[in-house]
Amino acid sequence: MLTCNYPPNITNYVHIQPLPIHYTSYYRFPFSHPSFLFFSSPLPGNRIVFLVMATLGNSTNIFWHECPVGKADRQKLLNQQGCVVWITGLSGSGKSTLACSLGRELHSRGNLSYVLDGDNLRHGLNKNLGFSPEDRTENIRRVGEVAKLFADAGLICIASLISPYRKDRNACRALLPDANFVEVFLNMPLELCEGRDPKGLYKLARAGKIKGFTGIDDPYEPPLNCEIEIKQKEGVCPTPNEMAGQVVSYLEDKGFLHAQ
Repeated sequence: MLTCNYPPNITNYVHIQPLPIHYTSYYRFPFSHPSFLFFSSPLPGNRIVFLVMATLGNSTNIFWHECPVGKADRQKLLNQQGCVVWITGLSGSGKSTLACSLGRELHSRGNLSYVLDGDNLRHGLNKNLGFSPEDRTENIRRVGEVAKLFADAGLICIASLISPYRKDRNACRALLPDANFVEVFLNMPLELCEGRDPKGLYKLARAGKIKGFTGIDDPYEPPLNCEIEIKQKEGVCPTPNEMAGQVVSYLEDKGFLHAQ
């Protein structure tokens, strides 16, 4: 793939060296106003040129509209403070288990929460994304934006994703006031997660049937300054209720379970 970014006017042109006939390439040009395109090629024989013009882009003609009902009003109505609890860790570390247990515990206490599960989101919001580094980044970016909206609505948003890259998690943190992003690291050893292998994915990765699998042939970058770290104690994993209790205690101490 080649990308060319040139101002669309007659004094600028792009000369592309001829490529072998079996090559397929596309070129991207930004247009901010009506322009003419001219195609000229010395190549003989049959060939097809496709031109696709998209009107989507980083428009400057959009504005933010404020609503008279703000976050503080919604939080007062719900008697809690909106935040994002971001659960990260290897596949099989217990993220979804913790998320569901935490959601159930908050519900029993009268607190409104919602779980954004990584696998579930790939059935809809992120169904067009794969597992390349670029797609993983876009996957986390989308979830971060949705989680931000849930927190702004006054909910306790529980995001449960491997989210292997530190920069992507930090980008999500930057979307909110720092205190409103609670990173929970399920620090479970690879051997334990692979031994569990609830979805059979580690077995497939070891057999070479899955490429780019986190922990096997793609890195997991652990948090450096997470708010909560959950790990084994003397080789024993905490129960789902114990893990949820640890998170609830943190939220209680920080005042998230009551309105300001």
